[in-house]
Amino acid sequence: MNYNPSLSIYDNLGGEKTLRSLVKAFYPKVQAHPLLGPLFPEDIFPVMEKQFMFLSQFFGGPSLYSDQYGHPMMRARHMPFPITEERAEAWLSCMASALQEIGIEDPFRAFILQRLSGPAHHFINTPQ
Repeated sequence: MNYNPSLSIYDNLGGEKTLRSLVKAFYPKVQAHPLLGPLFPEDIFPVMEKQFMFLSQFFGGPSLYSDQYGHPMMRARHMPFPITEERAEAWLSCMASALQEIGIEDPFRAFILQRLSGPAHHFINTPQ
């Protein structure tokens, strides 16, 4: 996959189909992770849909999340959960693995992870 800087991340990924594949590859890794799994509900499908909607918007695609739920306010939405630096890094690691699983190669994979790193660390609300 060649990255075209004149297109959004969403479009470079291939739009809805690839983003759904990413979310589908990502959540089993999160659920299996000992630091992350306990933070998520057993019924992961509503979480997956919200993640798809948010990432669509975050990556420059349709504003699905805001259209349905209003402003994302992600830090506030994550405040009820104890998010440590270790958990933020675990989340990014799961995402890196999912990106690799669906065939996103470097340097585009690294670019996406860097883009997600800011928000992941912004959600930290609990010391180690």
